[in-house]
Amino acid sequence: MELFTAIYFLLLVYTMITFCKYIFHKRNQCCYMLNYECYTSTDDRKLDTESCGKIVQRNKNLGLEEYRFLLQTIVSAGIGEETYGPRNVIEGREECPTTADALWELDDIIFQTLDKLFASSGVLPSEIDILVVNVSLLSPAPSLTARVINRYKMRENIKVFNLSGMGCSASLIAVDLVRHLFRLYNNAFAIVVSTESIGPHWYCGKEKSMILSNCLFRSGGCSMLLTNNRALERQAILKLSCSVRTHLAADDDAYNCCMQVEDDRDYRGFLLTKSLKKAAAKALSMNFRVLVPKMLPFKELLRYVIVSRLRKKIKSLSIENTAGASLNLKAGIEHFCIHPGGKAVIDGVGKSLGLGDYDLEPARMALHRFGNTSAGGLWYVLGYMQAKKRLKKGDKILMISLGAGFKCNNCVWEVLRDLDDANVWKGCIQHYPTKPSTNPFMEKYSWINDEHLSYIKLC
Repeated sequence: MELFTAIYFLLLVYTMITFCKYIFHKRNQCCYMLNYECYTSTDDRKLDTESCGKIVQRNKNLGLEEYRFLLQTIVSAGIGEETYGPRNVIEGREECPTTADALWELDDIIFQTLDKLFASSGVLPSEIDILVVNVSLLSPAPSLTARVINRYKMRENIKVFNLSGMGCSASLIAVDLVRHLFRLYNNAFAIVVSTESIGPHWYCGKEKSMILSNCLFRSGGCSMLLTNNRALERQAILKLSCSVRTHLAADDDAYNCCMQVEDDRDYRGFLLTKSLKKAAAKALSMNFRVLVPKMLPFKELLRYVIVSRLRKKIKSLSIENTAGASLNLKAGIEHFCIHPGGKAVIDGVGKSLGLGDYDLEPARMALHRFGNTSAGGLWYVLGYMQAKKRLKKGDKILMISLGAGFKCNNCVWEVLRDLDDANVWKGCIQHYPTKPSTNPFMEKYSWINDEHLSYIKLC
């Protein structure tokens, strides 16, 4: 009898310990965003119509066909005249960038956003436990994380991760990495810096599939402060609910659709192929198969299953009557934060998810004002929602990012308090959303013909 009592007691103790470990593990899974800061440059680095025209005309490798292609692309890209370009490109040194140019560009973005982040949050650099920096196209030695640690004299035991080659969706990869690290470290602070090196990788050739990147990518970035300290929940602005990462590099078409290469004249650039749209659709579909059950309420999932089954049984049902079979994402999501990779990307994602103009407005306006800033782009979109006072306590935000690899990384955030800070949009948010108008680039440069092209080349 005493033996059974002892065994029962041990089992009870083991159960209690296991339960406590489970509760402790669950408590450590939280990931809060305390604040974020996006980059803005000075007016002398704005790529307005005049500046873009000068840069295009400097490329003596272009023929009339390439000029017309550039004109058509810039007009339809959805980008305005206030985006920021790299200093070496503005100054006409795009064909011979230096290491100093590359590091100056990144230092300007990284240190400006981090200075603002530390000032606004009140957290000291010495308090940071985890540092993640993602820049796809530049990986210097010492690393970019080392430059940050040296600048702010951070602790010697800080955990650092330098991510390169991860593309436009690297920002959510970094956040997901921090989320996993938070399971190992209690009450930790983490910094994530997301930006891109544009200046040294400006394409100076004439291949159409590589010229496109010059029309879309602009200088920009963001720094974020995250924590898993539950005592700071009231100070936080967002809480990460779930995240899902999908990688299609095993598929050759998806792997090759978005890649940095050299053309036949040894000009380095970013190749965007026709397979990009197909790869993006496939990656998004696969990602949502995992993400949707995590972000939508059971009631909506049940409705979808029932309607889908009925549609299969009643084969004669018309297409118009089967519209209800599609998932209603708005049953669990209030806001959609889509990576502003380009007008076609935004419109394509919006169409596939059944989103309206109101849902796509933040991504379209972020693209218009700041261009495609690669991994930092999502946070300009979030900033637009915040500046427009759309984000209310309890709202859910779906972030959708697509990038080279090919990757699709999505996550859901919960808004912890009403947000109305003008942030990076301060001073210009009152002008948005913009109304459709004639593109100034078309007005100024649509006159280019063979005769003018010959003159431009002579100059």
